[in-house]
Amino acid sequence: MITVSLCMIVKNEEETIARCLEAVKNLVDEIIIVDTGSTDKTKEIVSQFTDHIIDFTWIDDFAAARNFAFSHATMDYIFWLDADDVVMEQDREKFLTLKKTLDPSIDSVTMHYNLAIDEKENVISSLRRNRLVKRQNDFQWHGAVHEYLEVWGNIFHSDVAVTHCSIHHDSDRNLRIYENRLSLGENFSPRDLYYFANELLDHQRIEPAIDYYKQFLATKNGWVEDYISACGKLADCYNTLGDHESELHFTLKSFEYDSPRAEFCCRLGYRFLQNNQLHHAVFWYKLATQLEKPTENLGMIKHACWTWLPHLQLCVCYSQLGNYVLANAHNEIARKHLPDHPSILHNKSFLEPILQKQQLAEQADF
Repeated sequence: MITVSLCMIVKNEEETIARCLEAVKNLVDEIIIVDTGSTDKTKEIVSQFTDHIIDFTWIDDFAAARNFAFSHATMDYIFWLDADDVVMEQDREKFLTLKKTLDPSIDSVTMHYNLAIDEKENVISSLRRNRLVKRQNDFQWHGAVHEYLEVWGNIFHSDVAVTHCSIHHDSDRNLRIYENRLSLGENFSPRDLYYFANELLDHQRIEPAIDYYKQFLATKNGWVEDYISACGKLADCYNTLGDHESELHFTLKSFEYDSPRAEFCCRLGYRFLQNNQLHHAVFWYKLATQLEKPTENLGMIKHACWTWLPHLQLCVCYSQLGNYVLANAHNEIARKHLPDHPSILHNKSFLEPILQKQQLAEQADF
């Protein structure tokens, strides 16, 4: 069985750190916490779980802090988390199984990262991240903001998930770091351009965000998943501005980078549905239902678009076209995913009497 070091960087995390560490304390063999300047009770809480608390002077560089934390690990593999991450009970069992069975030739293990869940703990959006890496490989973090861990070799895609359960964060911190770097004349990498655009969009600075997304696409030297995401973000920006032709342009541009994704098919379906072009809408929503949801893709997945949402929308389309049998069929598929969704239940109550009336009419004809 492999041994595992948990390495974390923290600052003023008194509201979440106990929840995070309590969930993983029996999964790992050592806990290393690098504190970047807490002024609350973070260290006091952490001391209940580990003696390995190390101070690091914050230099506006997340990669530097994470590499410093990794440098203190002593076990076979390094596992990393943020303080507002949680390993849920079902995933703790999976983690322990992984720990017992992992082939030592594996260099890195990816895990699902559930970015948002609903009140019933259904995953709304997720991606994959390299979460457990072999210490002897000395993998390094890169990037002052929105840092990434550069790995290579034998990668294993696990079914373990880490769930993000944020309470609050410094919403201006990352933007300040990027703007300070720009003021110092730094040339941004393609990844920096993409994430800076994301920060601008998050702060509702739409036109500058558009400019930096376009700069990112023009580099032709980034990650394909970021290109696809940037197309979606640009479509969102132009939708906000009411420029629907540009919104359509960047929706379709996403197809240049890979085969159609369900998120973009649903976007096109919605566009045509809003324009009352029902047969066009049906085409795109049906395509979304026929696509196979990726399981090893590291990019963002909006799970609704790959499961219940296109079926719900097909119910709307077919109902407006007067095909209540197909409308009901798709609503029932959607109901299998979300049995208590109010729109799905409304459709059910609307369609059932219509179908019963049709059935009685057909029986009367005989």
